[in-house]
Amino acid sequence: MKNFEERLARLEELAERIRDQELPLEEAVGVFEEGVKLSKGLERDLEKIEGRVEMLLNQPATPDDKPELGLFDTDE
Repeated sequence: MKNFEERLARLEELAERIRDQELPLEEAVGVFEEGVKLSKGLERDLEKIEGRVEMLLNQPATPDDKPELGLFDTDE
């Protein structure tokens, strides 16, 4: 599997091809389908990364510290 950056670059290439008005309809549909699959995979990866970052940010600095649970904060 390609890394995130390579897949994002491929998605950008596909977007450029879709914008090409000379692209035949059947080919455009195939390009669109590949783009949708790529974008969904990239979105899943971003969600996983976001979860990891949240865990790291809320990880206690020392064993006595309590993690912050941002979802349940009522002070706004």
